[in-house]
Amino acid sequence: MKPNIETFIGCDADYEDARIVLFGAPFDSTTSFRPGARFGSAAMRHESFGLETYSPYQDKDLTDYAVFDSGDIELCFGSAESALADIEDRAREILEDGKLPMLIGGEHLVTLGSVRAVAEKYPDLHIVHFDAHADLRDDYLGARLSHACVIRRCHDILGDGRIHQFCIRSGEREEFAFAKEHTDMHALSFDGLKETVEELKALNVPVYFTIDLDCLDPGAFPGTGTPEAGGVTFLQLLEAIRTVTQCRIVAADVNELAPQLDPTGVSTATACKVMREFLLALL
Repeated sequence: MKPNIETFIGCDADYEDARIVLFGAPFDSTTSFRPGARFGSAAMRHESFGLETYSPYQDKDLTDYAVFDSGDIELCFGSAESALADIEDRAREILEDGKLPMLIGGEHLVTLGSVRAVAEKYPDLHIVHFDAHADLRDDYLGARLSHACVIRRCHDILGDGRIHQFCIRSGEREEFAFAKEHTDMHALSFDGLKETVEELKALNVPVYFTIDLDCLDPGAFPGTGTPEAGGVTFLQLLEAIRTVTQCRIVAADVNELAPQLDPTGVSTATACKVMREFLLALL
């Protein structure tokens, strides 16, 4: 008999042997439209067993690599700053052990906790950001810690020219104006992604790769808090992931699955497959 510990499929290696460490951040307290992303990480673990560990897209199998799933952090739902501090601590611990932290959200604000730890270790950090939303508001209804502000808070840490945004198709006019001056935004699609990756590879800079799953079109991925028509396809996202992972990725995340908003289960199945392909592209 063994303890009933559920991990993402194929991610049950020993911590000491693992190159990548998964950890979940079940937090959605600043969600501005439809809540439920706090259940995303648990749903992805549970439903991942509907997948094979083998990817025919990449001819790789998760069982050939060492990935450790450390489970979900217990977070304070009443305090965004407390939750971010706990996420930061977990990411820092993984980094100090020479491993790559892979965060599963949760709403997109959880990225900030991980970025704080990663930027501390890598002061020259760049971010590649896939999303439907700019997330560049300085505040949302007076709150500066919000999923609508997460990339703006990351900019506070990194400064100009080090955040590269793709698929963005929603935001206030002021957010797009801010992006023109301060970030490298490629609105509506993945146009310019290959050129950006070549530049980052030439610089050999550390890269944090964050994927908000609402970059996908809601026709393929309706189970998210703020769906936006006009997104990319699943296959376009997979190709883009394989492109970005040619960079020197030092940390990553996937977030904004709200599984109960799609009773068909298709969104959760899609998120699981994105995670499998993301992990294999990093390995």
